[in-house]
Amino acid sequence: MSTVRLEVSGAVARVVLDRPDALNIYNLEMRDELIEAFGAVRELPEVRSIVLAAEGRHFSAGADLGEFGSAGSIFEARRIRWRRDPWSGLLNSDKPSVAALHGYALGAGFEMALMCDFRLAGPDTVLGLPETKLGMLPSAGGSQTLARAVGPAQATWLVMTADNISATEALAAGLVHRVVDDVDAEAMELARGLASVDPAVMTAARRQLRGAPQPAGWGSSTTS
Repeated sequence: MSTVRLEVSGAVARVVLDRPDALNIYNLEMRDELIEAFGAVRELPEVRSIVLAAEGRHFSAGADLGEFGSAGSIFEARRIRWRRDPWSGLLNSDKPSVAALHGYALGAGFEMALMCDFRLAGPDTVLGLPETKLGMLPSAGGSQTLARAVGPAQATWLVMTADNISATEALAAGLVHRVVDDVDAEAMELARGLASVDPAVMTAARRQLRGAPQPAGWGSSTTS
């Protein structure tokens, strides 16, 4: 694969976005390679947790806008989207996942991270969904996963204003679980700890947590 690397270390699989010269922008080739990587992880019985990481200065600056509208029709685009879906392989994985964020984590990059169980961020991380300012909506489930993470109030602000936020702001909002200096090392340490837990217990815990009520979201009653 040329845009994604899959590395297995013990019980941890590390899926690495590998287009550093292009800010790890998500394109059709990366989509197909992520499908292959997550499919391979699913079939590896020795793997019990996943780290989603990225090569270079930035996690991902989002999707390749140059590929938007390249399908023959809206119906063809919808058919392709349903048949070639990389997100369900991560969101519905029976193995807990950790996103290691740094630099830009925007648009589709941010949405990928939202599908992980844990999000760790380096101090330089910038998160956001700029789609609204570009005349679009988050197209990889971000409006839903964001609301589940921090509640509708905070999700509304981030989606409709398309504001970017810092790692510190994301930590206060509950969008990331920790801000750490060495995000790759911390993500691997966390993943190894998750891999040591009985998989049946981990699966049951994740199922129950995902069925919990959504939070009201910080910021719902703040004033300026």
